[in-house]
Amino acid sequence: MTSEIALPGMIAAGGTPNPDVTIRRAPVPPSLADAASTGATWQRAGERFLLGIPGIARFLLTGGRDIAVEPEPQADTADIAVFIAGTVFGILLHQREQIVLHASAVRVNGKAVLFCGQSGAGKSTLAAALSQHGHPVLADDTCALTLAADGRAVVHSDGGLLKLWARTIASLGLTARRGASLRAGLEKYYVEPPAFSHGALPLGAIYALREARPPHKAGISRPNVVDAALLLRRGAYRPLLVRSLNQKTLYFHAAAITNHAGIFYLTRPLNFAAMADTLGGLEQHWRDTGMLEKAA
Repeated sequence: MTSEIALPGMIAAGGTPNPDVTIRRAPVPPSLADAASTGATWQRAGERFLLGIPGIARFLLTGGRDIAVEPEPQADTADIAVFIAGTVFGILLHQREQIVLHASAVRVNGKAVLFCGQSGAGKSTLAAALSQHGHPVLADDTCALTLAADGRAVVHSDGGLLKLWARTIASLGLTARRGASLRAGLEKYYVEPPAFSHGALPLGAIYALREARPPHKAGISRPNVVDAALLLRRGAYRPLLVRSLNQKTLYFHAAAITNHAGIFYLTRPLNFAAMADTLGGLEQHWRDTGMLEKAA
């Protein structure tokens, strides 16, 4: 990837002569005359997708490979970078017909383990804590999967830093790794993970996060096949895009493949005092399912 706009949330990598994604400053039209579908802030026409964020910028994504950005007057570059690394890249991955989940991911013994959930579910916090326990971060917030020819699901690194609230950073002892804030006045910061994994890994398991409160007790459980398929759809990054891009069939196919690896509920208290128990329960589950060797 090459970008004319600074992206402080991305981990720098060596340049490539033929980047597969280009981000550039360029004029972007306010609308698409031949739009086939529209939403409150977006329009789609063929392989073009127009997104307008008031006060920030207009973005035109073409064919999953090119992002043209026209900032609004007086827009903060940091705000533009947040949208590029989040919503805009999520749309780009959808254009590339990848399975895009609202999830974090870590590496566990050569496989990718994903944690799905809405904003505030604790995806990034869990990934950060696991990276301190020897499981490198693979992705944060947006996780892309592809379906290999041999029928396996493959999870790709997002190349991004963790994004954590100040209280989380302090509670996990990551203050020394804290970088700039995402946006002015926001107590959320970029954080270099203790360990990071590049490249792509076969899928090991997917956990849907939920809070331990009645009637749900803390622990790990496996839903039935139908509920597992629904969990994957609900875990999609910007679920409306799945429908607008006619990708429902792709996600149902992915649900069958990923359920073979394992889709589970991870129910746990949302407090730092219970983090050690949550991590211990996960590692025990990985030993029970064969992802980690059992203790001698």
